[in-house]
Amino acid sequence: MTDRAPDLGELEREVMQLVWSAGETTADEIRERLARKPKESTVRTVLRRLEDKGYVAHTVVGRTYVFRAAEARPRVAARAVKGIVDWLCDGSVEEVLVGMVDARMLDRWTLARLAERIGEAREQHAKAETEPAKRE
Repeated sequence: MTDRAPDLGELEREVMQLVWSAGETTADEIRERLARKPKESTVRTVLRRLEDKGYVAHTVVGRTYVFRAAEARPRVAARAVKGIVDWLCDGSVEEVLVGMVDARMLDRWTLARLAERIGEAREQHAKAETEPAKRE
């Protein structure tokens, strides 16, 4: 998938939510779970388009295509946010976060949890950087 994820239509977004929640699924299972009941060929077309865009991949079991997400939802979400950050805020994540705090989208608890997760990520990156040196 490219850095800039292509925009998804409403049905594509619904299908992706179902794929992410299912882990692995078939076109028939998706069709059954959709609120509207599109034709089977419509669901297969949407899945093919999502595969072309890099959102899903498939394997074949017998004669059945089994679909799974090509990337986890958080990675796709992060890429989408990066596009917004680059486009609207000239690459400043800080500007986006401050705007989210100002708009009351992030509360004190969420900010504390984010700080904790950032610390954990830093520790993991530091550990990963030192491990190759230990092997030599």
